[in-house]
Amino acid sequence: MNPVVIAVGLMLVLSLLRINVVVSLALGAIAGGLVGGLSLTDTLTTFSGGLGGGAEIALSYAMLGAFAVAISRSGITDLLARKVISQLGKDASSTRIMWVKTLLLCSVLAVAISSQNLIPVHIAFIPILIPPLLHVMAQMQIDRRQVACVITFGLTATYMVLPVGFGGIFLNNILAKNLIDNGVPITTSQIPLAMAIPVAGMLLGLLIAVFISYRKPRQYDLAKILDAEPETVELNLTHIWVALLAIGVALGLQLMTNSIVLGALAGFVIFTCGGVIKFRESQDAFTQGVRMMSLIGFIMISAAGFAAVMKATHGVDTLVQVVASGIGQNKGIAAFLMLLVGLLITMGIGSSFSTVPIIATIYVPLCLQLGFSPMAIIALVGTAGALGDAGSPASDSTLGPTSGLNADGQHDHIWDSVVPTFIHYNIPLVIFGWIAAMVL
Repeated sequence: MNPVVIAVGLMLVLSLLRINVVVSLALGAIAGGLVGGLSLTDTLTTFSGGLGGGAEIALSYAMLGAFAVAISRSGITDLLARKVISQLGKDASSTRIMWVKTLLLCSVLAVAISSQNLIPVHIAFIPILIPPLLHVMAQMQIDRRQVACVITFGLTATYMVLPVGFGGIFLNNILAKNLIDNGVPITTSQIPLAMAIPVAGMLLGLLIAVFISYRKPRQYDLAKILDAEPETVELNLTHIWVALLAIGVALGLQLMTNSIVLGALAGFVIFTCGGVIKFRESQDAFTQGVRMMSLIGFIMISAAGFAAVMKATHGVDTLVQVVASGIGQNKGIAAFLMLLVGLLITMGIGSSFSTVPIIATIYVPLCLQLGFSPMAIIALVGTAGALGDAGSPASDSTLGPTSGLNADGQHDHIWDSVVPTFIHYNIPLVIFGWIAAMVL
């Protein structure tokens, strides 16, 4: 009857039953709060108080949606799509189509990896890059679940093993700091080596998703895609240059100020002043962008309220302590249960960056007591923290791909983003994380 187990379990079941994720998060939070000893009034107050924690992210998504619409209207995205189509040719052979598919998926993966480590814009690139490519993907009958798995791999696997950008924050500022503070004698150079085995599990999951699970063609309604992303017949060279300027300014401001809101706002203003969006049409363009990203924003806001209720019940601490006290001296069982609890916590909170500090204070002394090596502790705590990031309905790593792939309403967040990434990444992470804890 742990409140976290009840809340996360109910939220996941409702989501799988196609109940709206926002509703599922709210009902899960209420159930968890009541089980955790909070009154209904206190639960609702805590949930409402926590909503503000997701407001900035929701506003960032809304501004990003408006910016994405402006980019689409400039014609630069049509130019990109035409370049891809030109690679196919009029009478494309199956070999040619396969080559272009490979090039497209590899390009998306490279951009996703760069967004975490090289140019740390996180998921900001997705609603800008992916919607213009939906028409091309539909022509080649690419299964969007395959694309979702590719993007999520780039968003999560890289910060788990590459110590630059967001990876530097996760590996050095969060994981290393919490392990060292709790008495594990490690150096930062050891962390990528220890995390390599769990990430190898994710790589295996990616290969299975691309070459086995979602290899078969899947058809999408082209009319719905064209309604969401109309094709521009004539390309205006001036609009292309304005778009390049706006993208450059938006990216530069985001990197300098760490604010997606400011970057997207500046880019939208440049599009308006440059004539890409007429002043009398700016309201409609902005509204269209906000509408496109509204569900993602509401999920983020609700997830912040859900996390606030979970923290108020102290259910996470209790869950970790109960598991720790009941493990005994079996290292294999201990490693599996610690990974399982990490998965459950992150599935509810939606952030691996927030999970590591919670579990490290109890996991580290337990690991030392059971005789795990420093490298094994790195792999165990790091994997337990990252588990659930891919596969959580409230995680950036699943909401991001959905924001781009569902621009035309043909990509379900739960069944096309959450379930595929959970199966192909969380299950291998548990297995390979357990192996790393045993062999290192």
